[in-house]
Amino acid sequence: MTRHVIVSAVCGLALGALLTRAASTPGSADGGRALFERRCSGCHALDHEKSGPRLAGVFERRAGSVAGFSYSDALRSSNLIWNAKNLDRWLADPEQVAPGNDMAFRLENAEERAKIIGYLREAASKLRGSEAP
Repeated sequence: MTRHVIVSAVCGLALGALLTRAASTPGSADGGRALFERRCSGCHALDHEKSGPRLAGVFERRAGSVAGFSYSDALRSSNLIWNAKNLDRWLADPEQVAPGNDMAFRLENAEERAKIIGYLREAASKLRGSEAP
């Protein structure tokens, strides 16, 4: 029985390492792009609206402010500015941040949230760079 537990633990650690390595793609905020595509792209894209607003340039943007997107009253009136701290809180529990909002998704894994936030920060930085005169 003890041998089975040790083998299971070793296999679990090996699988965890493989998944972590697979999620990390060079040049993509340490795997954030792959996580964004897996966790967020069902509702969001960087460059166009889906059932959620576009997320390119989300850093330092006021919540509920993408022109033409139909936000909940809760998010429009939240007065949030999307920075790393607010995005982390939002992804962990949107209902706690803006009660009555329309986003039902939660991302409990703090490491995944950090990688996705890093990717969004990187995408915002690239967007600002391409808009420079």
